[in-house]
Amino acid sequence: MSHEAIETVIDAYFINIAAMNAEGWVENFAEDAVSYDPVNEPPTKIHEGFRQFIGQLQAVFEKLEPTTEHIFVAGNEAAVKWTMRGLSKSGKSVTFEGITIFEINAVNKIQTTRAYWNPAQMVAQLRS
Repeated sequence: MSHEAIETVIDAYFINIAAMNAEGWVENFAEDAVSYDPVNEPPTKIHEGFRQFIGQLQAVFEKLEPTTEHIFVAGNEAAVKWTMRGLSKSGKSVTFEGITIFEINAVNKIQTTRAYWNPAQMVAQLRS
């Protein structure tokens, strides 16, 4: 699998988060894909829980702007350093960052994600 193909899948993942496009976002994932977001939380089966994830974003945020700062590809995996900026529906600005590890399968679908970030930092900004 080429670096370009992996980067295209990752770009689509973040573009669809920014658009809060549930259908477009889930199209990036394999049928049996699993997400650990964040790591140390129970995994989510994407095709069973994706509407809840995007629904939570839509309930809280007016706007999301992800920036992928670095994409490091090795084999069929990539580590992505990202920053997310958002504006809540109550007018609060948030900025948080993390690293997500993507495993891409042979048909260019995301098989697994492992996201390393601290949701408590985002929640604290929303409450301040």
